[in-house]
Amino acid sequence: MIYHVTIDGKDYRLELDRVEGRWRCKLDGREVQMDAVLRRPDVLSILIAGQAYEVKRERIARETHLWVGSARYAAELRDPRSLGSRQSGHRDQKGPRRLVALMPGKVVRVLVEEKAEVEAGQGVIVVEAMKMQNEIKSPKQGTVVKIVAEVGASVNAGDVLAVIE
Repeated sequence: MIYHVTIDGKDYRLELDRVEGRWRCKLDGREVQMDAVLRRPDVLSILIAGQAYEVKRERIARETHLWVGSARYAAELRDPRSLGSRQSGHRDQKGPRRLVALMPGKVVRVLVEEKAEVEAGQGVIVVEAMKMQNEIKSPKQGTVVKIVAEVGASVNAGDVLAVIE
């Protein structure tokens, strides 16, 4: 599973897989030796390179914070497969928003150019996955500041395709 995680404003790509009863973890492409156990709801016990941590999740309104010991971190987790992740861009219209591939596929069309003005819900890129074409739409009104995807390129779930500001 691939997740996009933001901790105190810094973005990370987290890949997690369960292999032979243990977690396989890659953080920004780097393998991390770790194991984790859910102790109780919203409390995770994590072992990273022999060091134990207890992580507590705190949800207040639409915000999520993680406590590691006495340190508190603002956190946002986006699973590219979930409908909630796709809709989250509609709630927060401030700042740049990344358009990501929702599943592995191939870029078949780029519908706009860099620096183009787009409306919320306007198609930006078309990705073909499982013989179906999926139009990736702008989550907000703004300007296309960067097109990362190229026609013909293969993409994985969670890969950034474009940035709208």
